[in-house]
Amino acid sequence: MTRMTFQAAVAMGQLQKRLDNIGNNIANVNTAGYKNRDANFSSLLSQQINTEPDPTNPQGRLTPDGLRVGNGAKLGHTNFNFDQGSLQVTDRNLDVALLEDNHLFQVAVNENGEEEVRYTRAGNFYLTPLEDDQVMLVTSDGNPVLGAGGEPIVLADNMDDLKIEENGMINVTRNGVQAVEGQLEIVEAVRPRLLEAAGDSLFRLSEQSLENYPFGEIINGVGLADVSMESGSLEASNVDLAKQTTDMIETQRAYQFNARTISMHDQMRGLINQLR
Repeated sequence: MTRMTFQAAVAMGQLQKRLDNIGNNIANVNTAGYKNRDANFSSLLSQQINTEPDPTNPQGRLTPDGLRVGNGAKLGHTNFNFDQGSLQVTDRNLDVALLEDNHLFQVAVNENGEEEVRYTRAGNFYLTPLEDDQVMLVTSDGNPVLGAGGEPIVLADNMDDLKIEENGMINVTRNGVQAVEGQLEIVEAVRPRLLEAAGDSLFRLSEQSLENYPFGEIINGVGLADVSMESGSLEASNVDLAKQTTDMIETQRAYQFNARTISMHDQMRGLINQLR
């Protein structure tokens, strides 16, 4: 494989990853709490090709001798855009939207027999029945939402009404009497770039992040006075569909250009082989 073909093939593979990322953003344009992912590229190592005999640096020359040939680019990493999405009014008591940047709900997820705390901006919650006439606040996937002390929020079932207040308190009405019976535990992502996607609009802390930073430098608890949310609303995805469509067209054309490079190179080699 020649250098030209190698560079084009590397670029096509990385452009395909960017297309996958754009497709994922577009697919979640209507997903509550979804955060847009931006793909960032970085250059691969360049190779120095010397084309001049010694002395390698003739007198008066200011640039290096020879040629520096790159090996293409790679998808370095994807960054989450944590800008707040628009609010959608649903008038549903169990829907709640966080109003402060980098604030997150806590969710307990049991995966492969191990329980892990994950984080989300999606506030479309539900009540699932338990034993002894109790109900538990869960996400749309059935994962328990964590409250004060990092424990699941469990309530008695015989309620007339339920409302989540602006500070995260869960106000329950029974027989015409209101009482606070639970509280959403909100945390702040101090270093949101260290969070990684865990699927279903959930984020998690990677082992590498915890090795390099103490937990408190990544995730901090938020006091009641600093919590701000809106009940009866959901935070929509912050994906800009117009921008994603433009990026998709741009990436597809770059992919086509690289594919054309391989095709033209193959034709040129065919012409050379036909020479007598």
